[in-house]
Amino acid sequence: MSSSSAWSNPGLLNGGIQISVQAADDPDGLQRDWAAWLGTLDLLHWSQSFIEENPEEGLQLRCTLRPDAQQQLMPDHDTLCLHRALDQHDSGLLHAALEREICVALLGSPHLFKFANLTALQSHVRVRRNMVLAARKTALAFNTEAAERPEADWHYEEATGFILNPGRPLIPALIAATQPEATGKLYDFSCYRATEYVILLGIAQELAQHHPALLADLQQLNERYAIRSGQFHDVFLIEYGSMAAPLPHRFYVPGDRLWFRNPDERSSNVEGYEGSWVIYMGGGLFSNFWQRDRPFTLESKAIEIFHWRHGAIHDKQGKLRMDESVVEQHVAQTEQDPQARSQVLARMIRMRDPQGVYAEGGCIDSTREYPRSVTSEHCQLVLPAL
Repeated sequence: MSSSSAWSNPGLLNGGIQISVQAADDPDGLQRDWAAWLGTLDLLHWSQSFIEENPEEGLQLRCTLRPDAQQQLMPDHDTLCLHRALDQHDSGLLHAALEREICVALLGSPHLFKFANLTALQSHVRVRRNMVLAARKTALAFNTEAAERPEADWHYEEATGFILNPGRPLIPALIAATQPEATGKLYDFSCYRATEYVILLGIAQELAQHHPALLADLQQLNERYAIRSGQFHDVFLIEYGSMAAPLPHRFYVPGDRLWFRNPDERSSNVEGYEGSWVIYMGGGLFSNFWQRDRPFTLESKAIEIFHWRHGAIHDKQGKLRMDESVVEQHVAQTEQDPQARSQVLARMIRMRDPQGVYAEGGCIDSTREYPRSVTSEHCQLVLPAL
Protein backbone atom coordinates (compact mmCIF):
# COMPACT_ATOMS: atom_id res chain seq x y z
CA MET A 1 0.00 0.00 0.00
CA SER A 2 1.19 3.49 -0.79
CA SER A 3 1.83 6.14 1.80
CA SER A 4 0.85 9.80 1.44
CA SER A 5 4.29 10.62 0.06
CA ALA A 6 3.65 8.33 -2.91
CA TRP A 7 0.82 10.44 -4.31
CA SER A 8 1.81 12.05 -7.61
CA ASN A 9 -1.62 13.40 -8.60
CA PRO A 10 -3.17 15.44 -5.76
CA GLY A 11 -6.28 16.07 -7.88
CA LEU A 12 -7.33 12.48 -7.39
CA LEU A 13 -7.71 13.21 -3.68
CA ASN A 14 -11.04 14.87 -4.49
CA GLY A 15 -12.63 11.52 -5.33
CA GLY A 16 -12.31 7.81 -4.70
CA ILE A 17 -13.12 6.13 -1.38
CA GLN A 18 -12.83 7.39 2.18
CA ILE A 19 -13.05 5.03 5.16
CA SER A 20 -13.29 6.46 8.66
CA VAL A 21 -10.70 5.36 11.21
CA GLN A 22 -12.56 4.89 14.47
CA ALA A 23 -10.96 5.69 17.81
CA ALA A 24 -10.60 2.00 18.64
CA ASP A 25 -9.13 1.16 15.23
CA ASP A 26 -5.51 0.38 14.48
CA PRO A 27 -4.77 2.46 11.34
CA ASP A 28 -2.07 0.04 10.21
CA GLY A 29 -4.44 -2.86 10.79
CA LEU A 30 -7.15 -1.12 8.74
CA GLN A 31 -4.71 -0.65 5.88
CA ARG A 32 -3.78 -4.33 6.08
CA ASP A 33 -7.46 -5.35 6.02
CA TRP A 34 -8.07 -3.01 3.10
CA ALA A 35 -5.10 -4.46 1.21
CA ALA A 36 -6.27 -8.02 1.93
CA TRP A 37 -9.75 -7.27 0.56
CA LEU A 38 -8.37 -5.58 -2.55
CA GLY A 39 -6.15 -8.61 -2.99
CA THR A 40 -9.19 -10.88 -3.23
CA LEU A 41 -10.38 -8.67 -6.11
CA ASP A 42 -6.92 -8.53 -7.73
CA LEU A 43 -6.88 -4.74 -7.48
CA LEU A 44 -4.02 -4.08 -5.11
CA HIS A 45 -1.53 -3.23 -7.86
CA TRP A 46 -3.87 -0.56 -9.30
CA SER A 47 -4.70 1.23 -6.06
CA GLN A 48 -3.05 3.60 -3.64
CA SER A 49 -4.05 4.76 -0.18
CA PHE A 50 -2.88 6.79 2.76
CA ILE A 51 -4.04 7.89 6.20
CA GLU A 52 -4.88 11.57 6.60
CA GLU A 53 -6.20 13.61 9.50
CA ASN A 54 -9.25 15.76 8.86
CA PRO A 55 -9.92 18.49 11.45
CA GLU A 56 -13.65 17.78 11.33
CA GLU A 57 -13.75 14.03 10.68
CA GLY A 58 -10.57 12.77 12.33
CA LEU A 59 -8.37 10.09 10.80
CA GLN A 60 -9.43 8.82 7.39
CA LEU A 61 -8.14 6.14 5.06
CA ARG A 62 -8.20 7.63 1.55
CA CYS A 63 -8.11 5.25 -1.40
CA THR A 64 -8.08 5.77 -5.15
CA LEU A 65 -6.66 4.39 -8.37
CA ARG A 66 -3.04 5.07 -9.13
CA PRO A 67 -2.70 7.80 -11.81
CA ASP A 68 -1.44 5.33 -14.41
CA ALA A 69 -4.28 2.92 -13.61
CA GLN A 70 -6.80 5.74 -13.85
CA GLN A 71 -5.58 6.55 -17.35
CA GLN A 72 -5.50 2.92 -18.40
CA LEU A 73 -8.80 1.77 -16.92
CA MET A 74 -11.14 4.77 -16.93
CA PRO A 75 -9.64 7.87 -18.58
CA ASP A 76 -11.71 11.02 -17.98
CA HIS A 77 -13.72 8.92 -15.50
CA ASP A 78 -15.25 6.90 -18.36
CA THR A 79 -16.55 3.65 -16.86
CA LEU A 80 -18.54 2.45 -19.88
CA CYS A 81 -15.55 0.52 -21.26
CA LEU A 82 -14.19 -0.48 -17.87
CA HIS A 83 -15.14 -4.13 -18.25
CA ARG A 84 -12.99 -4.37 -21.37
CA ALA A 85 -10.08 -2.59 -19.71
CA LEU A 86 -10.33 -5.10 -16.86
CA ASP A 87 -10.44 -7.89 -19.46
CA GLN A 88 -13.47 -9.42 -17.75
CA HIS A 89 -15.54 -12.09 -19.40
CA ASP A 90 -18.63 -13.94 -18.19
CA SER A 91 -17.55 -17.01 -16.29
CA GLY A 92 -18.22 -18.88 -13.11
CA LEU A 93 -16.82 -15.88 -11.25
CA LEU A 94 -19.70 -13.58 -12.17
CA HIS A 95 -20.12 -12.16 -8.66
CA ALA A 96 -16.40 -11.52 -8.20
CA ALA A 97 -16.06 -9.86 -11.62
CA LEU A 98 -19.02 -7.59 -10.93
CA GLU A 99 -17.73 -6.62 -7.49
CA ARG A 100 -14.36 -5.88 -9.07
CA GLU A 101 -15.91 -3.55 -11.64
CA ILE A 102 -17.91 -1.78 -8.91
CA CYS A 103 -14.84 -1.30 -6.73
CA VAL A 104 -12.70 0.09 -9.57
CA ALA A 105 -15.45 2.55 -10.50
CA LEU A 106 -15.62 3.73 -6.87
CA LEU A 107 -11.83 4.06 -6.65
CA GLY A 108 -11.70 6.09 -9.87
CA SER A 109 -14.74 8.22 -9.07
CA PRO A 110 -14.58 12.03 -9.24
CA HIS A 111 -17.06 11.96 -6.33
CA LEU A 112 -15.76 11.00 -2.88
CA PHE A 113 -17.67 8.00 -1.49
CA LYS A 114 -17.50 8.01 2.32
CA PHE A 115 -17.93 4.91 4.48
CA ALA A 116 -17.98 4.47 8.24
CA ASN A 117 -15.70 1.43 8.04
CA LEU A 118 -14.49 -1.28 5.69
CA THR A 119 -17.50 -3.45 6.53
CA ALA A 120 -19.83 -0.69 5.33
CA LEU A 121 -17.93 -0.43 2.04
CA GLN A 122 -18.05 -4.19 1.50
CA SER A 123 -21.80 -4.17 2.20
CA HIS A 124 -22.25 -1.27 -0.23
CA VAL A 125 -20.52 -3.24 -2.98
CA ARG A 126 -22.70 -6.30 -2.31
CA VAL A 127 -25.92 -4.26 -2.45
CA ARG A 128 -24.87 -2.78 -5.79
CA ARG A 129 -24.00 -6.27 -7.02
CA ASN A 130 -27.41 -7.57 -5.93
CA MET A 131 -29.16 -4.71 -7.71
CA VAL A 132 -27.29 -5.33 -10.95
CA LEU A 133 -28.02 -9.05 -10.91
CA ALA A 134 -31.70 -8.33 -10.20
CA ALA A 135 -31.87 -5.69 -12.95
CA ARG A 136 -30.41 -8.14 -15.47
CA LYS A 137 -33.19 -10.63 -14.64
CA THR A 138 -36.07 -8.14 -14.51
CA ALA A 139 -38.64 -8.30 -17.31
CA LEU A 140 -41.92 -6.39 -17.13
CA ALA A 141 -44.90 -5.23 -19.14
CA PHE A 142 -44.80 -1.48 -19.71
CA ASN A 143 -48.10 0.18 -18.88
CA THR A 144 -48.35 3.76 -17.62
CA GLU A 145 -52.09 3.47 -16.92
CA ALA A 146 -52.20 0.15 -15.08
CA ALA A 147 -50.26 -1.80 -12.51
CA GLU A 148 -50.44 -5.36 -11.25
CA ARG A 149 -48.56 -7.75 -9.00
CA PRO A 150 -48.74 -11.49 -8.26
CA GLU A 151 -51.98 -11.90 -6.32
CA ALA A 152 -50.49 -14.57 -4.08
CA ASP A 153 -48.01 -12.04 -2.71
CA TRP A 154 -49.48 -8.54 -3.10
CA HIS A 155 -52.73 -6.62 -2.92
CA TYR A 156 -53.49 -3.00 -3.73
CA GLU A 157 -55.01 -0.42 -1.44
CA GLU A 158 -55.61 3.15 -2.57
CA ALA A 159 -54.06 4.73 0.50
CA THR A 160 -51.04 2.46 0.80
CA GLY A 161 -50.19 1.14 -2.68
CA PHE A 162 -49.25 -2.49 -3.28
CA ILE A 163 -48.60 -4.15 0.08
CA LEU A 164 -47.56 -7.66 1.01
CA ASN A 165 -50.15 -10.24 1.89
CA PRO A 166 -49.70 -11.42 5.49
CA GLY A 167 -47.04 -14.09 5.82
CA ARG A 168 -45.63 -13.65 2.30
CA PRO A 169 -41.86 -13.04 2.61
CA LEU A 170 -40.57 -9.88 0.95
CA ILE A 171 -37.66 -11.26 -1.10
CA PRO A 172 -39.60 -14.01 -2.95
CA ALA A 173 -42.48 -11.56 -3.47
CA LEU A 174 -40.20 -9.00 -5.12
CA ILE A 175 -38.68 -11.72 -7.31
CA ALA A 176 -42.13 -12.98 -8.30
CA ALA A 177 -43.20 -9.47 -9.34
CA THR A 178 -40.12 -8.72 -11.46
CA GLN A 179 -38.58 -11.98 -12.69
CA PRO A 180 -40.94 -13.94 -14.96
CA GLU A 181 -39.18 -17.26 -14.35
CA ALA A 182 -40.81 -17.24 -10.91
CA THR A 183 -44.42 -17.03 -12.17
CA GLY A 184 -44.37 -17.35 -15.95
CA LYS A 185 -45.96 -13.91 -16.30
CA LEU A 186 -44.95 -10.31 -16.99
CA TYR A 187 -46.51 -7.72 -14.67
CA ASP A 188 -47.40 -4.11 -15.50
CA PHE A 189 -44.96 -1.53 -14.14
CA SER A 190 -43.72 1.97 -14.79
CA CYS A 191 -39.94 2.27 -15.18
CA TYR A 192 -39.72 4.35 -11.99
CA ARG A 193 -41.59 1.79 -9.87
CA ALA A 194 -39.55 -1.01 -11.44
CA THR A 195 -36.29 0.57 -10.28
CA GLU A 196 -37.73 0.80 -6.76
CA TYR A 197 -38.41 -2.94 -6.71
CA VAL A 198 -34.92 -3.74 -8.01
CA ILE A 199 -33.32 -1.49 -5.39
CA LEU A 200 -35.50 -2.87 -2.60
CA LEU A 201 -34.65 -6.43 -3.62
CA GLY A 202 -30.92 -5.68 -3.63
CA ILE A 203 -31.14 -4.18 -0.15
CA ALA A 204 -33.34 -6.96 1.24
CA GLN A 205 -30.97 -9.67 -0.01
CA GLU A 206 -28.09 -7.96 1.82
CA LEU A 207 -30.17 -7.64 5.00
CA ALA A 208 -31.05 -11.33 4.91
CA GLN A 209 -27.37 -12.20 5.24
CA HIS A 210 -26.00 -9.38 7.37
CA HIS A 211 -28.80 -7.45 9.12
CA PRO A 212 -31.84 -9.74 9.61
CA ALA A 213 -33.42 -7.51 12.27
CA LEU A 214 -33.77 -4.66 9.77
CA LEU A 215 -35.15 -7.09 7.18
CA ALA A 216 -37.84 -8.07 9.68
CA ASP A 217 -38.74 -4.40 10.14
CA LEU A 218 -38.81 -3.90 6.37
CA GLN A 219 -41.06 -6.95 6.04
CA GLN A 220 -43.52 -5.58 8.59
CA LEU A 221 -43.53 -2.17 6.95
CA ASN A 222 -44.30 -3.60 3.51
CA GLU A 223 -47.23 -5.53 4.97
CA ARG A 224 -48.76 -2.18 5.94
CA TYR A 225 -47.45 0.46 3.55
CA ALA A 226 -45.51 0.89 0.29
CA ILE A 227 -42.69 3.42 0.35
CA ARG A 228 -42.64 4.90 -3.15
CA SER A 229 -41.78 7.88 -5.34
CA GLY A 230 -40.25 10.85 -3.50
CA GLN A 231 -40.43 9.12 -0.13
CA PHE A 232 -38.58 6.10 -1.53
CA HIS A 233 -35.79 8.39 -2.71
CA ASP A 234 -35.57 10.09 0.68
CA VAL A 235 -35.62 6.89 2.74
CA PHE A 236 -33.47 4.53 0.70
CA LEU A 237 -31.17 6.57 -1.54
CA ILE A 238 -28.36 9.11 -1.62
CA GLU A 239 -28.07 11.39 -4.66
CA TYR A 240 -24.66 12.53 -5.83
CA GLY A 241 -23.64 15.10 -8.41
CA SER A 242 -25.58 18.31 -9.05
CA MET A 243 -26.53 20.74 -11.81
CA ALA A 244 -23.79 23.04 -10.53
CA ALA A 245 -21.21 20.24 -10.42
CA PRO A 246 -22.44 17.55 -12.84
CA LEU A 247 -20.91 14.10 -12.99
CA PRO A 248 -19.01 13.23 -16.20
CA HIS A 249 -21.47 12.05 -18.82
CA ARG A 250 -19.75 8.66 -19.18
CA PHE A 251 -19.26 7.99 -15.46
CA TYR A 252 -21.56 5.36 -13.96
CA VAL A 253 -21.03 2.87 -11.14
CA PRO A 254 -22.78 -0.51 -11.53
CA GLY A 255 -25.86 -0.26 -9.33
CA ASP A 256 -26.44 3.45 -9.91
CA ARG A 257 -30.03 4.51 -10.53
CA LEU A 258 -30.27 7.37 -13.00
CA TRP A 259 -32.62 9.29 -15.24
CA PHE A 260 -32.36 10.02 -18.94
CA ARG A 261 -34.42 13.09 -19.77
CA ASN A 262 -36.59 13.50 -22.84
CA PRO A 263 -35.47 16.91 -24.15
CA ASP A 264 -38.43 17.23 -26.54
CA GLU A 265 -41.19 19.24 -24.88
CA ARG A 266 -44.12 17.94 -26.92
CA SER A 267 -43.45 14.20 -26.58
CA SER A 268 -42.49 14.61 -22.91
CA ASN A 269 -46.19 15.33 -22.31
CA VAL A 270 -46.99 11.68 -23.07
CA GLU A 271 -47.39 9.96 -19.70
CA GLY A 272 -44.37 7.77 -19.01
CA TYR A 273 -42.18 9.47 -21.61
CA GLU A 274 -40.95 12.44 -19.61
CA GLY A 275 -37.72 10.51 -19.41
CA SER A 276 -36.48 7.06 -18.52
CA TRP A 277 -35.35 5.67 -15.15
CA VAL A 278 -32.77 2.88 -15.43
CA ILE A 279 -30.19 0.93 -13.45
CA TYR A 280 -26.62 0.90 -14.73
CA MET A 281 -25.76 -2.80 -14.93
CA GLY A 282 -22.04 -2.55 -15.65
CA GLY A 283 -20.39 -3.69 -18.84
CA GLY A 284 -21.47 -0.47 -20.57
CA LEU A 285 -25.15 -1.52 -20.37
CA PHE A 286 -28.29 0.06 -18.90
CA SER A 287 -31.44 -1.83 -17.93
CA ASN A 288 -34.23 -2.42 -20.42
CA PHE A 289 -37.00 -3.90 -18.31
CA TRP A 290 -39.35 -4.28 -21.29
CA GLN A 291 -36.85 -6.22 -23.46
CA ARG A 292 -34.23 -7.49 -21.06
CA ASP A 293 -32.40 -9.37 -23.80
CA ARG A 294 -31.76 -6.00 -25.47
CA PRO A 295 -30.17 -3.80 -22.77
CA PHE A 296 -29.30 -0.26 -23.76
CA THR A 297 -25.92 1.28 -24.37
CA LEU A 298 -25.61 4.99 -23.70
CA GLU A 299 -25.87 5.59 -27.44
CA SER A 300 -28.85 3.31 -28.12
CA LYS A 301 -30.76 4.81 -25.18
CA ALA A 302 -30.09 8.34 -26.43
CA ILE A 303 -31.23 7.45 -29.95
CA GLU A 304 -34.44 5.85 -28.67
CA ILE A 305 -35.32 8.88 -26.55
CA PHE A 306 -34.56 11.23 -29.45
CA HIS A 307 -37.11 9.46 -31.62
CA TRP A 308 -39.89 9.66 -29.04
CA ARG A 309 -40.68 12.99 -30.73
CA HIS A 310 -41.58 11.08 -33.89
CA GLY A 311 -43.73 8.51 -32.10
CA ALA A 312 -45.92 11.00 -30.24
CA ILE A 313 -49.34 11.02 -31.92
CA HIS A 314 -52.93 11.88 -31.02
CA ASP A 315 -55.34 8.94 -30.79
CA LYS A 316 -59.00 9.01 -31.86
CA GLN A 317 -59.97 10.60 -28.58
CA GLY A 318 -57.43 13.35 -29.12
CA LYS A 319 -55.12 12.13 -26.37
CA LEU A 320 -51.38 12.33 -26.98
CA ARG A 321 -49.83 8.88 -26.79
CA MET A 322 -46.71 7.07 -28.00
CA ASP A 323 -46.62 4.78 -31.04
CA GLU A 324 -43.66 2.54 -30.26
CA SER A 325 -43.68 1.01 -33.75
CA VAL A 326 -42.94 4.45 -35.22
CA VAL A 327 -40.12 4.94 -32.71
CA GLU A 328 -38.62 1.56 -33.64
CA GLN A 329 -38.71 2.40 -37.35
CA HIS A 330 -36.91 5.69 -36.84
CA VAL A 331 -34.34 4.10 -34.51
CA ALA A 332 -33.56 1.40 -37.09
CA GLN A 333 -33.13 4.00 -39.83
CA THR A 334 -30.82 6.13 -37.68
CA GLU A 335 -28.70 3.16 -36.64
CA GLN A 336 -28.14 2.30 -40.32
CA ASP A 337 -27.11 5.84 -41.30
CA PRO A 338 -23.72 6.81 -39.79
CA GLN A 339 -24.19 10.51 -40.47
CA ALA A 340 -27.68 10.65 -39.01
CA ARG A 341 -26.54 8.61 -36.00
CA SER A 342 -23.67 11.01 -35.37
CA GLN A 343 -26.00 14.01 -35.58
CA VAL A 344 -28.52 12.50 -33.16
CA LEU A 345 -25.83 11.61 -30.63
CA ALA A 346 -24.27 15.06 -30.88
CA ARG A 347 -27.67 16.49 -29.98
CA MET A 348 -28.48 14.03 -27.19
CA ILE A 349 -25.19 13.16 -25.44
CA ARG A 350 -24.98 16.42 -23.56
CA MET A 351 -26.13 17.61 -20.14
CA ARG A 352 -29.86 18.13 -19.79
CA ASP A 353 -31.51 21.52 -19.38
CA PRO A 354 -32.88 22.55 -15.96
CA GLN A 355 -36.36 21.42 -15.00
CA GLY A 356 -39.00 23.14 -17.12
CA VAL A 357 -36.50 24.30 -19.76
CA TYR A 358 -36.43 22.82 -23.27
CA ALA A 359 -33.58 24.44 -25.17
CA GLU A 360 -30.21 23.02 -26.19
CA GLY A 361 -29.81 20.39 -23.47
CA GLY A 362 -29.57 16.68 -24.13
CA CYS A 363 -30.71 13.58 -22.23
CA ILE A 364 -27.84 13.21 -19.72
CA ASP A 365 -28.64 13.98 -16.08
CA SER A 366 -26.10 15.56 -13.75
CA THR A 367 -26.74 13.17 -10.85
CA ARG A 368 -26.93 9.49 -9.92
CA GLU A 369 -28.42 7.68 -6.91
CA TYR A 370 -27.25 4.79 -4.72
CA PRO A 371 -28.59 3.02 -1.60
CA ARG A 372 -27.86 4.14 1.94
CA SER A 373 -25.67 2.00 4.18
CA VAL A 374 -27.57 -0.86 5.83
CA THR A 375 -24.90 -2.40 8.08
CA SER A 376 -26.02 -3.15 11.62
CA GLU A 377 -23.21 -1.08 13.13
CA HIS A 378 -23.51 2.03 10.94
CA CYS A 379 -26.97 1.96 9.38
CA GLN A 380 -28.11 5.04 7.42
CA LEU A 381 -31.46 3.50 6.49
CA VAL A 382 -34.16 4.70 8.88
CA LEU A 383 -37.61 3.32 8.11
CA PRO A 384 -40.57 5.65 8.71
CA ALA A 385 -42.75 5.05 11.72
CA LEU A 386 -46.39 4.43 10.79
